[in-house]
Amino acid sequence: MPDLACIQELLKKYSQEHLLYFWEDLNDEEKSKLLNQLSSIDFEKIDSLYNSLKTIPIPQGEKLESLDYFIKSEISVKERRRLENQGTEILKQGQYAVVTMAGGQGTRLGHKGPKGTFELNLSPKKSSLFEILADKIKQANKRYNIQIPWYIMTSETNNKDTISYFESKNYFGYDKNNINFFIQNKLPLVDTSGNILLREPYQVYEASNGNGNLFESLATNNMVLDMKKRGIKWIFVSGIDNILVKVADPIFLALTINNSTEIGAKTIFKKDPYSKDWVFCKKDSKPAMLGYERITEEITNANIDGRFLYREINILCHLFSIDALEKISNIDLPYHRATKKNTYINNEGMKIVPEKPNSYKFETFIFDSFRFFDNITLLRVQEEKEFAPIKDPVGIYSPDTATKLYLKEEFNSK
Repeated sequence: MPDLACIQELLKKYSQEHLLYFWEDLNDEEKSKLLNQLSSIDFEKIDSLYNSLKTIPIPQGEKLESLDYFIKSEISVKERRRLENQGTEILKQGQYAVVTMAGGQGTRLGHKGPKGTFELNLSPKKSSLFEILADKIKQANKRYNIQIPWYIMTSETNNKDTISYFESKNYFGYDKNNINFFIQNKLPLVDTSGNILLREPYQVYEASNGNGNLFESLATNNMVLDMKKRGIKWIFVSGIDNILVKVADPIFLALTINNSTEIGAKTIFKKDPYSKDWVFCKKDSKPAMLGYERITEEITNANIDGRFLYREINILCHLFSIDALEKISNIDLPYHRATKKNTYINNEGMKIVPEKPNSYKFETFIFDSFRFFDNITLLRVQEEKEFAPIKDPVGIYSPDTATKLYLKEEFNSK
């Protein structure tokens, strides 16, 4: 067990003594759990993030430009066939891997357990998000006569349950030697005064630190090393909740390679010019994303012969070369602050459910890695064919909507 006196001194240094307010009321197991957690926290980092992100100024004098993009539906039949053949030959070399971000819980969907275990009624049977994705990768393996290594990023909260689920399902018939689970890093939540929150009297409230942590987590868990040992050259990255994702798209792969870029991203068209979606752009000649608060009337309507310049939305479908992945894993991406509403334990030991946002979560994002490259290949796809994320119980990104789109796409592909 870490030394209590050392922990107390550390907490005093960063004005976080309240984290041990209930020490005398804890049993031995709870004390051990709390001390171990406290010893793993980088308090200097949290203090620095809180102080540096109190105000986030909008950069001044930044040079904004548009990014070129391809539109999948407008590629000619002849060119499409050529790209498909080229990408197919590359995939057949067996130097391709898939990374799935699956660290979330299914709470917003009313589901208990990892989000990837949430089931959809895909007549004639029910299938979980994990099973749907496993079937897609198995189909690619059969089509290209390969075995795609599958890397699944979990969280400390759902890692054990995720692995148990895969074991109970016999890995969906997938070779378990080609499935690697690794845990995403996390950071404590702080209130608006900079005090770290307690989730329980014996537990600090921690949460994942954004999808940009993917790169560091891959490296620290030796996943990048594993990829290099397997001879992997290209890695496809996506989230668990998009059931229309194409995990091995030869056209996307060929375009990215032909465009001489190390990274690629699929996009959808921003239909509502005034929505809060971020869009792709160039900032100071480097690929980037432009936040909605900076999108003016002039920017959103800018076009050349009807082709809009700033309407490409990121759908979290990315390609990275192994060199690009390794490069980013050694870079500290900037943190962003998100304001959240989180239940916490107050100094009287009461569980408080706030009525309004009361805390900050510090996150890194994948898109901040783009600026370390000269260019990125963007491929606009049709939303109804490749983008059906499950985020909310009802609405445009609900299980019902996604199921209808999935069944329609499956029917059209037969």
